[in-house]
Amino acid sequence: MEEGFLFAAFVFLAAALAVVPIAKATGLGSVLGYLIAGVLIGPYALQFVTDPETILGFAEFGVVMMLFLIGLELQPRELWNMRSRLLGMGFTQVFVTVVVIAGLVFSLGFPWQSSLVAGLALALSSTAIALQIMGERKILQTDTGRSGFSILLFQDIAIIFMLAAVPLLVVAGLPDAPVAPSEHAAREAARAGEPAWLSGVRIIGVFALMFIAGRYLLRPVMRFIAKTGIREIFTALALFLVVGAALLMEWIGLSAALGAFAVGMILADSEFRHELESDIEPFKGLLLGLFFISVGTSIEFSVLMAQPVMIVSMVAALVGIKFAVLFAIAKSFRLVFADCLLMAILLAQGGEFAFVLLQFALVEGAIPTALADMLNVTVALSMALTPILVLAFDRLAAPLLPCRRAGHSRYGRNGGQGSGSGLWPLWADHWPVAACPGVRYHLDRSRSGPDRAGFPLWLQGILRRRRPP
Repeated sequence: MEEGFLFAAFVFLAAALAVVPIAKATGLGSVLGYLIAGVLIGPYALQFVTDPETILGFAEFGVVMMLFLIGLELQPRELWNMRSRLLGMGFTQVFVTVVVIAGLVFSLGFPWQSSLVAGLALALSSTAIALQIMGERKILQTDTGRSGFSILLFQDIAIIFMLAAVPLLVVAGLPDAPVAPSEHAAREAARAGEPAWLSGVRIIGVFALMFIAGRYLLRPVMRFIAKTGIREIFTALALFLVVGAALLMEWIGLSAALGAFAVGMILADSEFRHELESDIEPFKGLLLGLFFISVGTSIEFSVLMAQPVMIVSMVAALVGIKFAVLFAIAKSFRLVFADCLLMAILLAQGGEFAFVLLQFALVEGAIPTALADMLNVTVALSMALTPILVLAFDRLAAPLLPCRRAGHSRYGRNGGQGSGSGLWPLWADHWPVAACPGVRYHLDRSRSGPDRAGFPLWLQGILRRRRPP
C-alpha cells in the first residue's frame, strides 16, 4: 500500500477524532463536523492533504454500503407501494429542476448543450448527506423519509440516462478535454459507442442473475456459514456481496450504490437480514465519514476567492430553486407543512454524482472548463450548507410550527386516539425533545412494538404529550 494513502488515511481519521465529537456535542451535527474537518486538513488550511482523490474513491464505498443497508430494510412489496412517489415526485423534481437551471444558465450566454449538462448535474441531490441526516434522526420510515428516499432513488436511476446523453451534447470549439480524465469518465467514454441493445441485454442479464443468485444460491450459503459459528466469515460474506454488486454495476455502467441497493432489497426478507446489517454498519459509518471529509477537502477555495460574488450567488440560486421545486412537489402530494419544509431542506443541495457527470462532460467536450470548475465548487458548498440549514430549521423554524390534534398523528392508523389526547407539534415526528411551551414528552412503552397502530419496527415507543403535573 502506498505511503501517500496511509498518511492520508491517518490524517483523515485524526481529523475526524478531533473535530466530529466537538461538532456533535455543540449541536452542529456529525455531517457538518466531517465537512469542517475536511476543510481544516485540506490544501487551503493546514495542507496535510493536498490530493483528496487519494482516498475519495475508497471513501465513496460508504455511500454504497448505506444503500445496501437501506435495501435490507425495504422489501420489493414496499418499493412497489412507493411507485407513485418514485415516479411522481422523483421524475417531476428532476425534470422541473433541469428545465429551470438549464434555462438560467442559457440566459447567461452559455451554449444550450452546456446549459443542459449544468441542469442535469445540479438536479441531483446528495444521497450521502440526506440519508445520513435522516438516519441520525430516525425519520426514514416517516412521510419525509420515504418521500425523500423516493426522489433520491429516482435520481440514482436517472444518472444512467444522463451519462448516456452527454456524448450527444458535445459543443464544437471548446478547449481540448483534460489529459487525465477520471476513471469513471474514461469508462463511460469507452462505452459511448456501444450499441444500445447490447447495453440493455447486459443490464437485464445482470439483474436477473442477481435475483436468481440472491433467492436460490445465497441463502443456502448463508445458512451453512451461520452453522459454522465463525462470525468473521459472515462479515466477509457481507462485504463480498457489497463489493461484488458494485463491480457488476460498474461493468454494466450503472451506479454502484444502485447495485448495492438492489442486492439489499433481494435479501430483505432473509432470516439473516439483521446479521448482515450489524456486520456492515460499522464499515458504512466509518467510510461515509471519510467521504464527507473528502468533500470538505476537495472544495476549491481558489475558485471561490477569484469570483466570490458569482459563486455565492450560484449556491444561493441552486439551493433556492431546488427548495422551491421540492416544497411545491411535497405540497402537491399533500404532505403536511413540516414535512414539506424538512424534505425541501434535506434535498436542496447538489449531489456527489454531479462531480462524476461534470467530469465526464468535460472529457467529452460538452462543457467549458471554467463553467465546470464553478459548478463543482457550487455543488461542494451547497453540500456543506445543508447541515447548517437543518440546524437553523431546528433552532428557528421548528419551535414556531403550529400544533395539531394527537388523533391526526400519521405514525399509526389510529393516530393518537385513546389516552393520548391533546396537541402534537407537527415537528414532533422528527425531534424527540422539542421546545413547545408547557409540554414535555416521554416514551410510551406500553404502545411499542409492530402490532400497535402500525408503528415501525425500529420505533420503541411513540412520543406523547403529557401536561406537567
